[in-house]
Amino acid sequence: MKVLLIKDVFNLGRAGEVKKVADGYARNFLIPRKMAVKATVGALRQIEKIQAAATKKRELINEEMSGLAEQIAALELSFKAKIGETGKLYGSITQQKIIDAVNEQLNVNLDRHQVESQPLREEGEHSVRIRLTFDLIPEIKVTVESEEEEQEDQSEETGKKPRSEKIEEVVEAEELAETEELAVSEEVVEEETSESNDQEAESE
Repeated sequence: MKVLLIKDVFNLGRAGEVKKVADGYARNFLIPRKMAVKATVGALRQIEKIQAAATKKRELINEEMSGLAEQIAALELSFKAKIGETGKLYGSITQQKIIDAVNEQLNVNLDRHQVESQPLREEGEHSVRIRLTFDLIPEIKVTVESEEEEQEDQSEETGKKPRSEKIEEVVEAEELAETEELAVSEEVVEEETSESNDQEAESE
């Protein structure tokens, strides 16, 4: 179905443009939400009027949101996560986590659907786009760091290195083995001393 957009629709087009879309998308989403109308002859006569009104509205919104866009562009977010040997995260940094951090730092109320990014699953720096309007899409730097690196840094400050549970188990087993060996050695020494004393007594 061909429709005439009467509002800017992200990932589709600007107000005043004619687009061909799936019938279900037009009937169930665009038309009920008054984002578009069927591209009839009568509707097409309104293109210039729709475009002029949309341009004016777009300029006002962009001007209103420009300050927030600058604040978002200046943000640098950092997240800690458990990371495997390949650099992949156990889990991910989701759009919701990112937008929650933005909302908290700037005291705003943006929605996770405005985050143009898949969940982050790798360690390192990422550029994430936040869509405010059709034209204003500032980028922020998001850094994902390993939780283990933070633990190592803390351990260097205290002078003690952290050990994983497996390493702890190995160390405990080695310490236990050393204790048992020492006990056995002491028993052998005691037996040898006892035998030596018995032999001296017999010789006397």
